[in-house]
Amino acid sequence: MLNIVSEKKPPSKKSAAKKPANPEELAPEEKIQKVLARAGLASRREIERWVSEGRVSINGTVATLGARVGLKDELKVDGKPVSVKKLASQSPRVLLYNKPVGEICTRTDPEGRPTVFDNLPALQSGRWIVIGRLDINTSGLLLFTTDGELANKLMHPSSLMDREYVVRVMGQVDDDAIERLKTGVMLEDGEARFTDITQIKNKKEDAINQWFYCVLIEGRNREVRRLWESQGYKVSRLKRVRFGPVNLVAKIKEGMWMELSEKEVEGLYKDVQMQCNQIKPLEPEERSKLKREYKKQKSKKVLPSKSKTRLR
Repeated sequence: MLNIVSEKKPPSKKSAAKKPANPEELAPEEKIQKVLARAGLASRREIERWVSEGRVSINGTVATLGARVGLKDELKVDGKPVSVKKLASQSPRVLLYNKPVGEICTRTDPEGRPTVFDNLPALQSGRWIVIGRLDINTSGLLLFTTDGELANKLMHPSSLMDREYVVRVMGQVDDDAIERLKTGVMLEDGEARFTDITQIKNKKEDAINQWFYCVLIEGRNREVRRLWESQGYKVSRLKRVRFGPVNLVAKIKEGMWMELSEKEVEGLYKDVQMQCNQIKPLEPEERSKLKREYKKQKSKKVLPSKSKTRLR
């Protein structure tokens, strides 16, 4: 007698295929101040103030400090809807800007003075956040980003981001003063020092001024000038030429900007041990507009600083 075993049909590919996961269900919730700061709406501290003042709501309920928000949540700031999904998918951007003397590092000025934001390219969403500041009489490298979290990390002393300056000092500087500036001197807001000082050789031996490269780890208000003043010297010219791994590019003249490449942006995130969102290429229309604005600034005449002397 034949033993007939019924064979089960293998499942069809269609039935075996797993239903794709909904990215909205997989996306973790994050603290509201982190989400809004990363989008460049304001600093985390500023957003915490907004929350304390009751200006932020989640799904119709006034948010509290530490509240978390997900992609499906309805988020509003001052009654205006903010798309969490759009914020989560935004690619971070970073600009290098060569600040001229005479510009200030605020968005607006009651005295009508030019600001560093006047020459920056427009954004479709979010805003440019300046990473650190330079006083009105200091020129050189400034970084801007659309990611508030990245800006905070780069500015925080714990990130150990060094800043390098070219400094012109009036008078002959002796070796003892250099040593004290490297060892550390006490200023009104605490001890400060240069991590490195290198003199730039001047062809004129009897020159009144001396030039130096000076490096700082932190960036307190007018710290470079105050350090030199503590030794009885006056800084007559100051220009920042490096911030961490980013150097001021020679082709970027005063008043001009340049967007950092994807690799350079990812490098900044790596340096401060932050995870970088996937950087998506700009839309063709936005990319074309950016190229036009970049080319336009080359033909734009930037007024030189009032100082009669210029870096060679």
